[in-house]
Amino acid sequence: MGVCRPFLRCLSDPVGRSSLVMKLAVVTLHFLFAGFLFLEKAEPVPWWYMVSYCFLFFATLVLYFVTSASSPGYVVDAMRDACAPPTSIQSPSSVFLTVDRGHPVSGGNFPTSWAKLVSDLYPPGTSHRNLTCADCHVEQPPRSKHCHDCDRCVLQFDHHCLWIGTCIGQNNHCKFWWYVCGETALCIWTFILYIDYLDNNNISKSWWKNAIIILLLVILGIFLIFVLVLLLFHSFLIMTNQTTFELVRRRRIPYLRNIPERVHPFSRGMCRNIYKVCCGSDNLEPLPTAYEVEQKARPYTCVDLFKCRCC
Repeated sequence: MGVCRPFLRCLSDPVGRSSLVMKLAVVTLHFLFAGFLFLEKAEPVPWWYMVSYCFLFFATLVLYFVTSASSPGYVVDAMRDACAPPTSIQSPSSVFLTVDRGHPVSGGNFPTSWAKLVSDLYPPGTSHRNLTCADCHVEQPPRSKHCHDCDRCVLQFDHHCLWIGTCIGQNNHCKFWWYVCGETALCIWTFILYIDYLDNNNISKSWWKNAIIILLLVILGIFLIFVLVLLLFHSFLIMTNQTTFELVRRRRIPYLRNIPERVHPFSRGMCRNIYKVCCGSDNLEPLPTAYEVEQKARPYTCVDLFKCRCC
């Protein structure tokens, strides 16, 4: 009964119930598209070809569930880690939050309060009322936003993904990108297999099987376009250190409203942006100074290309 209790609690919660239904739908669609194709394929398939496809198939599903179960990085968790009392022995796995222009906060440097830590990330004179979430009543670091689906404030909020069933934020953006990359590769491979099936299919076969294959091929083509565009879009966001929310609602975000659209204020160069998403998930970024924004708004010159300014 103790094992079934979390499952029953999930069914009683509307959000958990819809997330469970979505996960079942995702798994069903994957097995439907792959299973129908291999059951109807008449030509023998090499073992290495089948193993490679099955590896990508199950790896994509694993990435989906890993991303779905991961935390996007909630403000309350960062607040708990930052304001925890220091211990005399620091464990190797202790969490470090990088704030105040790149200096780690731990041990003796630990902040007196979360409000003081957050206020240091904003320009001097910023009203404390503007930093507090109206729903969570906690101070939001820059780039954070309250998600009404999760009912929590998310660090570096990107969007709430209904397909995944959770928010995409600072801690799981990299996992989300790898899942979309795997899903795109799987869709392309499956699409090619469907085209090959129709090319090699005999006219004597049942017409209704061909009709089902064509219908599945059209649906797969639509989904392939969607995930391919999504992959390219999030690759651009990662390389420029932006989020979907910042790109779409730029004019409504106070600290981005007066910055030209061609300027990416949080970008540190393409290589460092990619490294930050892949390896530096526990960072609280301060708002850039006016001088930093002015330098990033400066047009590129030939000297900048030799200095690899974009990287």
